[in-house]
Amino acid sequence: MPDATSTADYSKVGVTKRTNQDEHFKQTVARLEQIQGQFTSFPRNSRLKGKVCVITGVGSLKGIGDSGGNIRRASAIKYAHEGAQHLYLLDFDGSNLPDLKSTIQKAYPDVKVTTIQADASDEEAIAGVCKQALQEEGRLDVFFANAGVSTHQHLHDIGSEQFMKTLKINVLSCFLAVKFASAAMQKTNASRGKELSGGSIILTASVAGLQSGAGTLDYSASKAAVVNMAKTAPYQLQKTGIRVNAICPGLIETGMTTTTFEYAKTRGTHAKIGQLNPLGRYGIAQEIANVALFLASDDASYVNGAAYAVDGGLSASLPVAPGRWA
Repeated sequence: MPDATSTADYSKVGVTKRTNQDEHFKQTVARLEQIQGQFTSFPRNSRLKGKVCVITGVGSLKGIGDSGGNIRRASAIKYAHEGAQHLYLLDFDGSNLPDLKSTIQKAYPDVKVTTIQADASDEEAIAGVCKQALQEEGRLDVFFANAGVSTHQHLHDIGSEQFMKTLKINVLSCFLAVKFASAAMQKTNASRGKELSGGSIILTASVAGLQSGAGTLDYSASKAAVVNMAKTAPYQLQKTGIRVNAICPGLIETGMTTTTFEYAKTRGTHAKIGQLNPLGRYGIAQEIANVALFLASDDASYVNGAAYAVDGGLSASLPVAPGRWA
């Protein structure tokens, strides 16, 4: 046994092999390409057959809402692939909505698509899309509140106006989704195949809403509120058959994280992106969409009031210094 003055070497604890950073990055790219390739290559299923769905925040050209490569809107594509009956797609910026609608209708002509340019934090707009779904389809089954904004200012650079704007976009939009979607989901319509009250409301939060150190103060506070909303709302909706859950993404390559990825590329440190989580890589929009599909479907029929961390394991532990304990 080493004496008390010896220095323990933890560099090999639990480690059988280490690949260099460049090799690991190549593996990461290959893995992400594999995930993207599988996204809609599998045969169509019916996990959302007959479901009427609303998704907000689908218009960005890079993010959680499209599948094709790094394009956003992945959940809309995934929901269509899984047999959704009608998709109501809403975004504040309407410039990319026609392309999204065309993409879905070409690939899935049996899926109805309605696009709406509106603010997800506008009460009239959210009440309106829920009412429209009831008028046109007689039911509402899924509402994925995915609109959001990130900020980059330090505490002392954030003004009251900016703080409240962040909360309006990130928190109020989720509140309105829960309020109006839950009311619509309680409407039954036997002639349209909905004999019982019920539905799934999914809120996009963030790992920054679970632990500190993953975002700015206003952003983190807003996402913590969303997490708590997902836990509190089910008790306001007891015995209605309506489930409310949150998804907490970690570092995902989307429009909101473009600055981070571009900065790393210019410095030549892109291989280090995502190294703080156990998987040692960043995530892509398709990986969030897969969880959004699960929560929307009856596969998650007993999942309620949960906050799903989709972060490669980042929030599972206190920070670990590579070469010490790992």
